[in-house]
Amino acid sequence: MSSSNYYDVTAWPIGNPAQDVGEVINSIIADVKERQTATDVDHGGKPGAVIYLPPGDYRLRTQVVIDVSFLKIQGSGHGFTSSSIRFNVPEDEWPDLHELWPGGSRILVDLVSGDKAGDAAGAAFLIKRDGSPRISSVEFSNFCIDGLHFVQDGSGLHPENTYVNGKTGIYVATANDSFRINGMGFVYLENALTIHNADALSIHDNFIAECGSCIELRGWGQASKITDNLVGAGFKGYSIYAENHGGLFVTANNVFPRGASSVHLRAVTRSSVSNNRLHSFYPGMVVLAEGSSENLVATNHFLRDHEPWTPFLGIGNGLDDLHGLLSVSGNNNSIIGNHFSEVIDSQAIRPEGATPVIIRLVEGSANFVSNNHVVALDVNATSSDSCFEAQVDALLATDAADGLAVTAVQVDAGSTRNTILDSGTEAQVAADRAANAVRATPSVGVRAVTGPAGQ
Repeated sequence: MSSSNYYDVTAWPIGNPAQDVGEVINSIIADVKERQTATDVDHGGKPGAVIYLPPGDYRLRTQVVIDVSFLKIQGSGHGFTSSSIRFNVPEDEWPDLHELWPGGSRILVDLVSGDKAGDAAGAAFLIKRDGSPRISSVEFSNFCIDGLHFVQDGSGLHPENTYVNGKTGIYVATANDSFRINGMGFVYLENALTIHNADALSIHDNFIAECGSCIELRGWGQASKITDNLVGAGFKGYSIYAENHGGLFVTANNVFPRGASSVHLRAVTRSSVSNNRLHSFYPGMVVLAEGSSENLVATNHFLRDHEPWTPFLGIGNGLDDLHGLLSVSGNNNSIIGNHFSEVIDSQAIRPEGATPVIIRLVEGSANFVSNNHVVALDVNATSSDSCFEAQVDALLATDAADGLAVTAVQVDAGSTRNTILDSGTEAQVAADRAANAVRATPSVGVRAVTGPAGQ
């Protein structure tokens, strides 16, 4: 039985989806609104619709504006492939490549870019509706949004390496409930996802990489989750960012370099960052800022090493090695059972001669830091013109000439009444013992004192 609420963009009579799928989708949404006008017909009346994108390339020259609930836009393949690798291969080698562009059900964002990064005007999909109730249950599933090219930004970098083009994949401007973004591919967008005022949002099982910023939850929100994604932002932006959220669940994500941070939370409370694999070329990997409190950061794997790919050598995020891989400004956070691998060349430490910091408690009180393991190795950094080979070689290398001296936990004067247990040796924990409770990890060859007489 066919449904009048199922639309195939290639079968819709208005517009040409290959030339401007935005015009087609907007026409379909107008049809849904025209047909579904009654709010209460036999306990229903507005079921929404599914819009299907078969595998193929669809240019988007008109922004899609969504102001109806219960709309699902779906394709048949996220289609991600690395545009960054291709653009850094000499063009005379392109004819020998098996593919040049992303595939699957692919939208090519061909809009005039917005005036600034994150501007709604540069978004392929703009979701916006005022009034009551909030717009609900809009879903994006299993297709690719491709920003095509980056542009010159005055930095002197190759234009395709700037992460700048003013384009956004999905921009949600108003309060929303129960949105789903699943199985999508995002590539070469300055901002992949910018979502304001989210409630019960699910961002799950997406491939979001080679974008200036990947996931940004703005405004405020609650009870949302970012799970099982493959994510990697550019050096200017965020891989995962949230502000003023409560009950946020960030877990099982594989976060690639080279974002300015892996997870950045600002004024986020009672949330969890757990079981993620986090890889960065810079300090400042996970940031709990501006009073982020009562959060759990647990059982994550942190790897900080050096950029091995020639086109991006010498680029940083502006932070030095005293900043910490994990920094905390807030109260009553629990930092438990994380693994940190700091695998860097001691000659590249900044400031020169400094001792790198792993966990830094900057401000706040009553944070609990327990059973974190730090591996710090001094390696000779190498580079390669091959992105894939350089990164795999760096990941698999575990031998090193020497260990690297680090401060496993540093507690600044502005952070007090913290408890630090088994997260660094006595020499590796820099904290005022009069203002904080410290139990150091036993050092090899040093006998632990177990009783009044050492018995």
